[in-house]
Amino acid sequence: MYNKIQTTTDFIRSKTDFTPQIGIVLGSGLGNLGNQIEIVLSIPYSDIPNFPVSTVKGHQGRLIFGILGEKKVVAMQGRFHFYEGYNMQEVSFPIRIMIALGIELLVLSNAAGGMNPDFKVGDIMIINDHINLFPDNPLMGANDERLGPRFPDMSEVYDKKLVNLAMQIATEHQLKIHQGVYVGTSGPAFETPAEYRYFRIIGGDTVGMSTVPEAMVARHAGIPCFAASIVTDLGIAGLVETVSHEEVLEAAQNAEPQLTYIITELFKRI
Repeated sequence: MYNKIQTTTDFIRSKTDFTPQIGIVLGSGLGNLGNQIEIVLSIPYSDIPNFPVSTVKGHQGRLIFGILGEKKVVAMQGRFHFYEGYNMQEVSFPIRIMIALGIELLVLSNAAGGMNPDFKVGDIMIINDHINLFPDNPLMGANDERLGPRFPDMSEVYDKKLVNLAMQIATEHQLKIHQGVYVGTSGPAFETPAEYRYFRIIGGDTVGMSTVPEAMVARHAGIPCFAASIVTDLGIAGLVETVSHEEVLEAAQNAEPQLTYIITELFKRI
């Protein structure tokens, strides 16, 4: 792993001396946030050594370097998922690269199903904690102390100061957003009504197929995280909707301007 990280990092540094402060992962339907970035360099995943290639519709598949909200950023326009057949180390490998390039904060976004009865399609939820129900873990196997400790602390995966600041920004601009717990599952099937009930009973507010492994790897390296879900479908008792991937993308795209605004304002204030 360490040697692969070095090889990939050396390749990227041969293309640019740009040192990002913040890493961003743009999820389903949220790739257009990349259009707000003043791009310095863009590299297709297929050109980057050791990088997987995104196979999911709505994920463009390139690494962007540039300026957003007055901060130097590196953004993944399209992510990798466990359900695509990649192992957890491959799914989270780009986060290792961002860390090696110098990021001091990781920002994650996703499209998610909502179980909280106060949520509706198009709502934004700032993630303040997660429940990991993936059948694998990106930190399993031999631990390399150069990357992080054997038993990393997960008591505050999502930075409380940033969560509070995002909520403050939303209040100032009269944007209705929530905060809550994200449940991470393997996918790729959407949830059954019984699964939605179960996720709600154990404390979940939204559920999705990403984010958790990326956040865990960042915390393994001591990097703070900020993450948000766009609620693209509902799994509330008595209201479990039939949903397609196309509908998820449409709902995410409709809500994206608000999330883009919050993230951009957040960057200006940190």
